[in-house]
Amino acid sequence: MFELLFILMLIAIFVLTGATMVSFFIAMGAALLLGAIFVMVGAVVKLLPWIIVALIALYIYKYYNKPDQNI
Repeated sequence: MFELLFILMLIAIFVLTGATMVSFFIAMGAALLLGAIFVMVGAVVKLLPWIIVALIALYIYKYYNKPDQNI
């Protein structure tokens, strides 16, 4: 699936800029940037259950370990 998105991004950028050597480098840079963004979003989605568990654990820890106000 990732390869298909990469090819579609390259084709779209070539259509928008024309097929020259400069547009090839622009297309490769843009495809690399967008591909990296897609990978990061995918990693966050994959780790989302663990992130939620960590946030719940942090909330419980802070709720039960409040500092004493009796000074």
